Amino acid sequence: MSEHFIKNIEIKNFKCFEDFKAEGFGRVNLIGGKNNVGKTAFMEACYVNSSADRFDNLLFSLSTIERNRDRLNIVLSDKISIIDLLTINGSFSVKSINEIEYIVKDSNLEKSVIIKLNGDEQEINSTNKILFDKNNKVVFIDNSGFTNFELKEVYKEVQFQDKDILLNEYLQKFDLNISTFKIISDKPYIKQKKSSEYMELSKFGDGVKQYISIICSLYSAKDGYLFIDELENGIHYTNLDKLWEIILTISKQQNVQVFATTHSKECIESYARVAKKLEDEEETKYIELFKDKDQIKTMVLSRKQLDYQLKQNHEVR
Repeated sequence: MSEHFIKNIEIKNFKCFEDFKAEGFGRVNLIGGKNNVGKTAFMEACYVNSSADRFDNLLFSLSTIERNRDRLNIVLSDKISIIDLLTINGSFSVKSINEIEYIVKDSNLEKSVIIKLNGDEQEINSTNKILFDKNNKVVFIDNSGFTNFELKEVYKEVQFQDKDILLNEYLQKFDLNISTFKIISDKPYIKQKKSSEYMELSKFGDGVKQYISIICSLYSAKDGYLFIDELENGIHYTNLDKLWEIILTISKQQNVQVFATTHSKECIESYARVAKKLEDEEETKYIELFKDKDQIKTMVLSRKQLDYQLKQNHEVR
C-alpha cells in the first residue's frame, strides 16, 4: 500500500468521538453503521487530517466541513469568521499522518483559537487576516453532492490528464443515451446521442451528477485522498457494480485512498462482489462503526471477512 495512505487514526474530543482509535485501513474503505453512530464525523476527521500539511489547508478543511453540515445557513465569504466556524466544535485532536489540535479560548473580550499542527502553533482571532487554501490532492463529496463550482474544479484534472474521452465512455456504461459531458461557461452540460444540443446537467437525475463527480474526483485526487459521504445517493442499485468497478480501478491507477460511507446493504454487497471479481483483496476494507457503552468503536473487515458476514446474513450496514 502507498506510503502516504492513512493506516491508523486516533481522534479525541471531536464531535461524537471522545477517545477513538482505529487501524488496518486499505486503499478503498467502505464505512457502515447505524444512523447517528458517527460515520460522517469519522470521515470529517480523516479529511481534516489528510488535508492539513499547512495551516491554510487545515483552516480550509475545517471551514469546509462546517459549511457542508449547514449549507443552507452558512455561505462562506470574506465576512465569515473562521472563529465562528471553529467554535462549533470546541477542542479536538486527531493523529495519523498529521498531528492536529485546536483549543477555543472564549473570554469576555474576544474569542480566539490556538491551532497546533505538527508541533507548530498559531493563534488566530477575529482581527487576523486568515488565508484559506485548498489541498488539491484531497477531495470531499458531502451528502448534498457537488455544487457546479466544485464539479468544475475537479473536472479540470480530467482535462489536464486527457481523460475526457474515457470519462464519456464511463458515462455511457451508466446511461447508453449519454454522448458527451462538458463544462461550458462554468456550467455542466450533457449531450445525448440522439440530440445535437447540450442540456444542463441539472435536467438529469442526481445519480448522473454523483457518478460524474466521483469519477472526476478520482482523477483530481491523484496521489491523495477522496472522501464520499453517502456514496449511493441518487445511484440506482443496479448501477452500483459499475460504480464500484470504476472506483476500484481508477483509485489503483491514480494511487488514491478512498473512504466512503453508506446506509445501503445493496451498496455493501456490491462492494464485496466487485472487489472479489477484480481480485482486489488486500486493499479493500469494510469498517463497521458501532456504540458500546456510549463509546464509538470499530470493526475492520477484509473483503473475505465481509463476504463471510454477508453469507451468514449478519447485519452489516
